[in-house]
Amino acid sequence: MKKGISISESLRQHQLLIRMAIPCAHFIGTDKSVFEAGIMCPSSMLPSPSPLILTQDELKKLAAYKAVEFVESGMVLGLGTGSTAKHAVDRIGELLRQGKLKNIVGIPTSKKTHEQALSLGIPLSDLDSHPVVDLAIDGADEVDPHLNLVKGRGGSLLREKMIEGACKKFIVIVDESKLVPYIGGSGLAMPVEIIPFCWKFTADRLQDMFEEFGCVAKLRTFGELKKPFVTDNGNYVVDLYLKKDLGDLKTASDSILRLPGVVEHGMFIDMATTVIIASEMGVTLKNK
Repeated sequence: MKKGISISESLRQHQLLIRMAIPCAHFIGTDKSVFEAGIMCPSSMLPSPSPLILTQDELKKLAAYKAVEFVESGMVLGLGTGSTAKHAVDRIGELLRQGKLKNIVGIPTSKKTHEQALSLGIPLSDLDSHPVVDLAIDGADEVDPHLNLVKGRGGSLLREKMIEGACKKFIVIVDESKLVPYIGGSGLAMPVEIIPFCWKFTADRLQDMFEEFGCVAKLRTFGELKKPFVTDNGNYVVDLYLKKDLGDLKTASDSILRLPGVVEHGMFIDMATTVIIASEMGVTLKNK
């Protein structure tokens, strides 16, 4: 046992490794909604000697490791951004070091992921050199019953949408806390990337556009001085907080994108091909 690690913590790590080792790929399905029926690796399959309550980060790791099982040597990969996607990138780097994956090319969705991938020795490129991506793996802030997503609370929505929109297969990895009845249903931010010029004018127009849905638009800031958050592309983010279901998401999307000053929004509509959900009951996979 490593110095400083208690017996209980050592047992916990061992049990988590057991859960990640359970083969579940054959449970992929396209039938009833995962929110109604679900296709799971049930807890009865897990050879745990005692009940184990996983942390949210451990659930994210379960989903991430399952997604990486779809990665094959020779692939061009979209590398996601965020706390869940970080586990997937770490795992890809580990498999490359072990020689279990070869000839991988990664296209990072943010500067942060670019730095992480470089530190792991993952060869990198971009969409100019590889306009078609074999597989992208990324997290999401919300997943609705139709596998539509909210992404971008980490601020990388534009690059994520560009890369994940160019991939043949887009696997989304989440823990069960990200499941919502409708887009915006968590009550948390639905981000919109905008240019800095006259940002308040743009934010006011966004709020007015969705007034009937109880929308409140707030400029994303950070630190004690409340400075505007700046994306990797030099833009600002306005977060929309919704109290009601937007209904037709494609109509809402078109309305946002027609507004001068808007660069992109965080609704990823009909983009995910597979969603992997980790919960205390196991790992669930849902296909489009």
